[in-house]
Amino acid sequence: MNRFMDVLENVLMPLADKLNNNRYLTALRDGFMVALPLIIFGSIFVVIANLPFIDRLMTEATYAQYQELIGSASSATLAIMATFVIVGIGYKLTESYGGEALFGGVTALAAFLILIPQHVDETTGVIPVGVLGAQGMFVGIITAFVSAELYRFFVNKNWQIKMPSGVPDAVSRSFSSLIPITMTLSFFLLVRIAFSFTPFETVQNFVYTSVQAPLTALGSGLTATIIAVLLTQIFWFFGLHGQIIINSVLDPIWFTLAGENLDAYNAGNELPHIVSKPFMESFIVGIGGSGMTLAVIIAIFLIGRSRQLKQLGKIGGPPGLFNVNEPIIFGLPIIMNPLVIIPWLFAPVVVTIFTYFTMAAGLVPAPYGAIVPWTMPPIISGALATNSWQGAVLQVVNMAIVFVIWWPFLKVMDKQYYENEQSEGKPTKTA
Repeated sequence: MNRFMDVLENVLMPLADKLNNNRYLTALRDGFMVALPLIIFGSIFVVIANLPFIDRLMTEATYAQYQELIGSASSATLAIMATFVIVGIGYKLTESYGGEALFGGVTALAAFLILIPQHVDETTGVIPVGVLGAQGMFVGIITAFVSAELYRFFVNKNWQIKMPSGVPDAVSRSFSSLIPITMTLSFFLLVRIAFSFTPFETVQNFVYTSVQAPLTALGSGLTATIIAVLLTQIFWFFGLHGQIIINSVLDPIWFTLAGENLDAYNAGNELPHIVSKPFMESFIVGIGGSGMTLAVIIAIFLIGRSRQLKQLGKIGGPPGLFNVNEPIIFGLPIIMNPLVIIPWLFAPVVVTIFTYFTMAAGLVPAPYGAIVPWTMPPIISGALATNSWQGAVLQVVNMAIVFVIWWPFLKVMDKQYYENEQSEGKPTKTA
């Protein structure tokens, strides 16, 4: 066990440290955080528009009108989430260099819009909404990174218009950014023109064919999902926030998969993916937090004789209902505790495999794309993510699986804590 832990520490700790401190992954993560409130707002109204059985309470015409009125909330946020992510990434990356963050954000958005073909079929002067959402996510991310770097490059070259003293600061900063923004956007205009002479015709077609489609296919597979879950648990075991590290890399893929599912759901088509952001949030992380520790808390209440575990259950229970599990991670403890490494690593993997095949078999619908807030308590979140009661039942079964896997290890820990308390003369009963 010690040798195994040494190998993990020597291999994964340096990797995690590099990922955690990588400027681009940090900007990517923070960019999604900027967009997240808007994405959740849109998702809430997708859920409201598609509440189970609501269509049976209205006439067909009334239901259609209801969905049209409610639908504008998601159309203005969730359907064009790539635009918010782009602004967030451009802003955060420029800010990390100490530049004018706001100009970095809007320049990234403008560069992205320049690359978009502004026509739909025979109609010109319009932007296809699809490329502003999941379909355009990867182009947007790449564009935001490149535009922020170009903007910084031209600023560092001091290609700026200097205004005399006495000019208002807002005006002076606008003119100072004029040349860097012009040069950056001109570069993207040239890129658009160059691609118009290629077989791909647009940057979107090129990136989707060569980057987005292969990555989304990889990210939607069970193997890649298991690896992501396992790495999340390993990083947490060594005291690193595994969810943030893994999400920084895979959120673009998972959000894209969720967007494609939502598009298919709204069109009345079969959902193309099982794995997506709601799959991870509602059925893996969303059952007490990373490691699905709500089941651990329930087990503690049922088997705990030691004062330490009883107190931990009382402290960790309320936040655990809302998927906040730091009290369990640091109080059990989980970090660097060899007694829990087996259930901590493998319980989420078993649940991931079980959930995937349950949905693949059609016993439970796959999440249809709405992003349920990660603090939503289990059972409710499962029903909302799948728009079905089966999703709630699956979460209960998942908790039972985790409970069974953790049970013998908690018994050993509780016995150890209890005997230590007895030997030290501590009381074992609480009021």
